[in-house]
Amino acid sequence: MEQRRRDVVRGLGLTLLGLGAGAAPARAAATVLEVAYIPILAMAQLFIIQGEGWAKQAGLDLKLTRFSSGPAMVQALASGRFDIAYIGIGPAVVAAAHGVDIKVLAGNGIGQGGLLGRGRFAADFPKSPNAAAAFAAFHKAAGRPVRLATLPKGSGPDTTLRYYLFEVAHVAPGDVTLLGMGAEQMQQALLSGAVDGASVLDPIPAVVQSRDPSAHVLVDGQTMFPGAPGAVIAARGSALAAHGDAITRLVALHIRATALIRSDPARAARDITAGIGAGLVPQAIIEASLRGEISTFVADPHPQIGPTRKMQTYQMRIGAQDKAVDVGTLFDTAVYDRALAMK
Repeated sequence: MEQRRRDVVRGLGLTLLGLGAGAAPARAAATVLEVAYIPILAMAQLFIIQGEGWAKQAGLDLKLTRFSSGPAMVQALASGRFDIAYIGIGPAVVAAAHGVDIKVLAGNGIGQGGLLGRGRFAADFPKSPNAAAAFAAFHKAAGRPVRLATLPKGSGPDTTLRYYLFEVAHVAPGDVTLLGMGAEQMQQALLSGAVDGASVLDPIPAVVQSRDPSAHVLVDGQTMFPGAPGAVIAARGSALAAHGDAITRLVALHIRATALIRSDPARAARDITAGIGAGLVPQAIIEASLRGEISTFVADPHPQIGPTRKMQTYQMRIGAQDKAVDVGTLFDTAVYDRALAMK
């Protein structure tokens, strides 16, 4: 909580920038940065920066390219495209492992996930003395294991789920069936009753709970994998060398956007809704997600280094990653520190 408070205070201080200290002179040409992103709530800061018009004020011209998944973005980064990536920490590590010169500059959030249950599983879960007993009781009563939807193996939510089930809760492998699928299919599976729960990212919990009153968040991301890193903002090494000052200004805006999420979630939800795609997810659902139990938006990358090392170790152990990277050199915290000093 203390770290989150400091992050908020520091971020709010950056509102004084205007961006005064980071703004380019009116006569200077804007610095163009090619930005890859996935249109999901975990990338909220990018949508706020664009929606509020802060990039232009700071002398930045962000050219955005959408991707449907982390693996597709990794392929594009490996081909030499893009300066900046709003990407999950898992794909960022994979990109680095495959030789992409990429540096993580700041976090988007931690614990960006949770275990959502529905139906009989959700109703009976709190009645058991522990999670392992809850899974075993459901198996015995239903005559089948608990069915949980998850994102593909190697993704952050899947790794977090497996770590929680088998390292924290010690659920018997025979008491659970994990079904890998995309986020859209996961939401459909929950709403149709095809699964008993899922390892979810926002805004799926709010969407499902708005239509299925039996659905509840049973375990939050911090309990599943303490400090679990989520999405991040990363930059190509060559872009940092060529546009270091501009990228530092972008990180300052990123910190400012993180503070806005906490101070004015209604305003942030407006920008995020437009960024994800108006009409795809109602603004009320986005706002409910920002105020909910899953997403914790934290920009400071320093406390995310240790959990990233831990996550990589587990990824290697379960075969989701075949080559380790030096996490200490993957993170470039100096950019974040310079951004904080811009006030």
